[in-house]
Amino acid sequence: MTSSHEIALLRLAAQRLAAPGLATPGEAVRLLTAVQAQDYPGALTSVALRTAAGTRLSVEAALDAGEIVRSWPMRGTLHFVAAEDLPWMLELMAPRVIAAARARHAELGLDASSFDKARELAVGALSGGRRLRRDDLMAVWDAGGLSTTGQRGYHMLGHLAQTGVLCLGPVRENEQLVVLVDEWIPAPRHLQREEALGELALRYFRGHGPATLKDFARWTNLLMADARAGLALARPRLARLESGGAEHFMDPQTPELLDAHRSRARGVFLLPGFDEFMLGYLDRGAALPAEFADRIVPGGNGVFQPTVVSDGRVVGTWKRTGRGAQRTVAATAFTAFSDRVTEEIPRLYAALP
Repeated sequence: MTSSHEIALLRLAAQRLAAPGLATPGEAVRLLTAVQAQDYPGALTSVALRTAAGTRLSVEAALDAGEIVRSWPMRGTLHFVAAEDLPWMLELMAPRVIAAARARHAELGLDASSFDKARELAVGALSGGRRLRRDDLMAVWDAGGLSTTGQRGYHMLGHLAQTGVLCLGPVRENEQLVVLVDEWIPAPRHLQREEALGELALRYFRGHGPATLKDFARWTNLLMADARAGLALARPRLARLESGGAEHFMDPQTPELLDAHRSRARGVFLLPGFDEFMLGYLDRGAALPAEFADRIVPGGNGVFQPTVVSDGRVVGTWKRTGRGAQRTVAATAFTAFSDRVTEEIPRLYAALP
């Protein structure tokens, strides 16, 4: 039986937070399969922390090069994904999200003809390699007779992204521009459903494991039957362990990776609020004591606070304070920070991507 503490340390290694960073942002995103990116600046930091270069500029360069993109591939939430993976991930996971949004679309007066017109106008404005800021795309829709008020514009953008027409690609002045998927992604992958389920499961457990079937189902928002099918296909290539009475699966090489970098895994980390170390699991108990769970999502509002991690456990939260040259870090412990954690926080903040 593996302890919950060991599960947390193994996850730090698997996600390449404790192990050496991967060569490129694209490799880091491919390892995790999808990186929660609702908070764009925080997502840049999350990816950078898992790379050898360790810079946000390298992540934005990968966006500019079309290696990674940002879209709504699952759970109706923005994620970074490898560009070639977006089509098959949308085909597998977006239909449930689209179906769940129909009632809201009806409330907003959006129907099939609205989306057809939005698609026609967007394709007309973006064809030929053109790129638009989101506000400029909204202006195109307004000028074409499609009102974007009252969240209509956001839902039109989301629907066209979830149906594989648009995605967020290159960066200009700290804002991602909207592009056409068919033009921006020259080598899309399209997988049969069974193959997609198997690949999604294999890559999730390799990049996030040790994790459970329930973690996988929650992360993907797949039906449990589909999650089981995916795990069954991936299972021969995964290692298994038990912890807390539950089966966990992971890359067979993860224990060796942790053994090689255990001292680093037991060190201190500053992580952005929506980092996959928290967002990647239904059960966060291995790293986050249940009595402090509400500290990282105050009031259950869905906004995750940046975390201080020590020896695999979340021990507090942090935030930036001040402006310009006076900007610094303020950290709040769940109980009390050890001397080592107190000393490490300012150093880690100064080095944070």
